[in-house]
Amino acid sequence: MILNKKKIYQVLLLCLALQPFGWRTAIAQDRFKQEYAIKYYTHDRKTNNAKVLSDRNGRIQFLQAGRLLKPFDGKLLFPGRLSADITYRYDSLETFRDIILYQNNFVYLTNQLVYSNAWAGTCLFKHHLPKAKFLEMDETGNVFLTDGQQIRCYAMDGKVLANARVDDKIKAVHYDTRNQLFWMLSNQALYNYSLQNKQVHTVYRGSDFSCFTLNETGKLLVLAKSDRYSLFSIEKSTDGQVRMIQQRNWDDRLPAQPVNTVQYVDGTLWFGSMHGAFRQQENGAFDYYQSGRWLPGDTVYSLAKGPESTVLIATNKGLARLHHKAMSLEEKAAYYDKQVRERHIRYGLNATLKGLKEGNLRTGILSDSDNDGLWTSMYLAAEAFRYATTKDSDALLNCRESLLAMERLYSVNPLKGFPSRSFERIGHKTDLADSKVWLDAPDGRWSWKSTTSSDEAIGHLFVFSVLAEVVNDPWVKEKAVTLMDSLMSHIVANDLYLVDHDGKPTLWGKWNPAYVNQFPTNIGDRKLNSSNIISMLQSAYYFTKKEKYRDKAWELMDRHGYYENLMRPMKGIGQADEKADDYSKMLSERWNHSDDEMYFLGYWGLYRYALNDTLKNNFRKAILDHWEFERPEKDALWNFFAAMVGEKNFDRDASLWFLREFPLDLINWQVTNSVRKDIRHLEENFMNQSTDAVLSPKERPVHRHNRTTFILDEDSNGTEEFSAGDIWLLPYWLGRYLEVVK
Repeated sequence: MILNKKKIYQVLLLCLALQPFGWRTAIAQDRFKQEYAIKYYTHDRKTNNAKVLSDRNGRIQFLQAGRLLKPFDGKLLFPGRLSADITYRYDSLETFRDIILYQNNFVYLTNQLVYSNAWAGTCLFKHHLPKAKFLEMDETGNVFLTDGQQIRCYAMDGKVLANARVDDKIKAVHYDTRNQLFWMLSNQALYNYSLQNKQVHTVYRGSDFSCFTLNETGKLLVLAKSDRYSLFSIEKSTDGQVRMIQQRNWDDRLPAQPVNTVQYVDGTLWFGSMHGAFRQQENGAFDYYQSGRWLPGDTVYSLAKGPESTVLIATNKGLARLHHKAMSLEEKAAYYDKQVRERHIRYGLNATLKGLKEGNLRTGILSDSDNDGLWTSMYLAAEAFRYATTKDSDALLNCRESLLAMERLYSVNPLKGFPSRSFERIGHKTDLADSKVWLDAPDGRWSWKSTTSSDEAIGHLFVFSVLAEVVNDPWVKEKAVTLMDSLMSHIVANDLYLVDHDGKPTLWGKWNPAYVNQFPTNIGDRKLNSSNIISMLQSAYYFTKKEKYRDKAWELMDRHGYYENLMRPMKGIGQADEKADDYSKMLSERWNHSDDEMYFLGYWGLYRYALNDTLKNNFRKAILDHWEFERPEKDALWNFFAAMVGEKNFDRDASLWFLREFPLDLINWQVTNSVRKDIRHLEENFMNQSTDAVLSPKERPVHRHNRTTFILDEDSNGTEEFSAGDIWLLPYWLGRYLEVVK
């Protein structure tokens, strides 16, 4: 036998008893810029080439199909609308072709007029270019118009200053204040025009040009094709002509294509495409904004600076206003706490809001799930850590409420010590597809969901242990220990099985050696189930002092190889070979990230309540071995469990990044990242790691900790809002409790 109790107690070993966490380098809660979007929808389908601008007064105007619109209402998660701007009665009578800013005031181009409501309305004259498409003005107020070929320039009083022509089809125009030039782009050339010499110059030729922009200083020009872009510096030659010097080769590593528009906003380069918007970071990488989380529609036509340092994005379905709010992690936790309490508590259980119609929160219903006990356990643990850290009375009330719901999972059914998956009033079971697993409770008023799984069980033991250890409240401690003892008594009395209403073990509630050791040693379930049950038995013994739990743990480790099973390195876990049974092959097709969640929740009891210091030291090694495999996911929850066992280098920066980058919008919008060219894709692998580096949480699909963070796509349409209780609040408050987040 590898473990002998007498020998263990005779050997002097390194003690890894629980220590204060003050020696660790903690994550400071400096305020950061939290991004979120407010969306404004339009029901007009004629949205080609929509344009948005904001003037010096903070007014926003959206030009669409010849009409001026403005945003109304709207806040985070509750979209507003775009309605006709009738502030000036005259504006509602015109058909608009373009809108620009001059001295930060709106100037309009209509079928017949150039005018503005600023400067007491003195800017108004009739132009004679009936098909004019583009309007620009220089610093002195001179007006430049073109219909794509004809060019006509006016003074602000309407006096004609010049006429010219380009034998091409102009698609974009910008004025260059530094060089006093009007720049024009066609599909195959970039031109400029000067009012001083009244000549058109061809500056650069190529093909498939889509858009261009100048930076705020006029020294840099960005030229984009549909699938790539390049950067040029602008210099004047000795003869006074402007020339472009290419600073960057044509780069096609863009998140989305084709590119429709490009714009500098407060010194940052933004792109709009047929599949979202993206901005370039200082290191050259991109932040990508797509789907209903950020935009009303994914086809982006226009970008502009908005009021209060926001960014305005005009799309095919309306306007997005991207905000950057200074926020601390504690303030973010308060936001998420409000989200949970307002929309995600069902009978005290932590639930998902389902049935949303395109993300409309007003249409959602609280739904049961197979894992109500698990999601509630994780949220309840977050509130326990919050109370232990802050002594907030609301946190204690939340603990009591959700603990009653956990108790209800046991009392609603007639089976002693057996936790239901969920419960609901008779006649209101929401998961009708699983109607066979719903059973009526003895009181005739409620139904309970059977077939409880192992991930429910480990979640229950995790939170009962957390409550019993960290919440200084006699009622909470007593109830948590009672429920823990009830569940574990059921499992031990039933030969390490969860036995359902039919007298048979549930599909996954199996920890018996005959089941566990039937698998080849490289099958993950053999290691997982061994790790979980030892954690569960140790926890039950630690809090109840009942020897049956301690003795059963030693029996499994000494006589049935559970110690070897759980200590087996993760590098030895993989796919079953050809000679293995079909069940083993099915269980090992790919790395199971739901198992990761079960492992790490179990590590709380495996390490903290180890039967002796030798086991604690060895279990620590097994936990960190697993964590090393998970480090690329940059999941703060896994990192903080590593900190829990004393790992100094627990990826502090990655954890902070995870907590800060998580979106405030937790609706399951459709997300598509797999087509991006700015990320490096990997060959299909056992770990399901799709790229060489994980994407930001704000760019990838929202999901719980039971899925890999390397998921790139989500085929959904805003039908659910997830609860932050288990996803974000648990890692945050665990980090606060461990004092690795200050």
